[in-house]
Amino acid sequence: MTNSDCLKVENLTVNYRQVEALRNITFHVAPKRVTGIIGPNGAGKSTMIKAMLGLIPYQFGSILFHSQPLIQQRQYIAYVPQRSQIDWTYPATVWDVVMMGRVKKTGWLKPFSVMSRVIAKNTLEKVGMSDFCHRPIGELSGGQQQRVFLARSLAQEADIFFFDEPFAGVDQKTEAIIFNIFRELANQGKIVVVVNHDLGESINNFDDLILLNKTLIAWGNKEEVLQEENLYNAYSGKVSFFSHNSKFVA
Repeated sequence: MTNSDCLKVENLTVNYRQVEALRNITFHVAPKRVTGIIGPNGAGKSTMIKAMLGLIPYQFGSILFHSQPLIQQRQYIAYVPQRSQIDWTYPATVWDVVMMGRVKKTGWLKPFSVMSRVIAKNTLEKVGMSDFCHRPIGELSGGQQQRVFLARSLAQEADIFFFDEPFAGVDQKTEAIIFNIFRELANQGKIVVVVNHDLGESINNFDDLILLNKTLIAWGNKEEVLQEENLYNAYSGKVSFFSHNSKFVA
């Protein structure tokens, strides 16, 4: 792995609605790792990935992939937003949603190829949603909806995957499916970035963590980040973290 293989964020500063949301954030995200972004409510986790994706402006800094601005390489990116940001009344079936992931490869207003349809079918099978192919997306449970959008992201055949709180409101089966797919993507050499609000058992599924509270508190492997001092600085008080064999209280 070379340094250019990493996703590099340097001195990122974001003012959102005239309020400083992030200040001088610098970190690198390596491929072949599942990286979680954690921090308290209002820490700027979702704001940061939106700024990285060019969905909101930032005042200063750079976001580079292969030594080029990430915003110029959207063809390599898959993004799954928070469920609360999606219009679930939109009249689309599960199949329609997954095929949306093939639009960049196909081109606007062009017919989908047989290969695109095969890829979409395979991604639905991978997330266990083949039987719901013709179901309107709005009729599914929260966990099922999240799996469909995960399938759409897989259909994009991207190099960088961003997921914003994918585990909110999902069942344990769905959480396990999602984490297994994250691990598969990492093993394939992909960059996987996940906003996560939970400091419970699921934190063990991440390789690296980025701990925020408007500034960067810590980043690196999870053992380095999940230190009492870092948690105290991020959460400004008492917070408990439980893992298989340890308990942190800051």
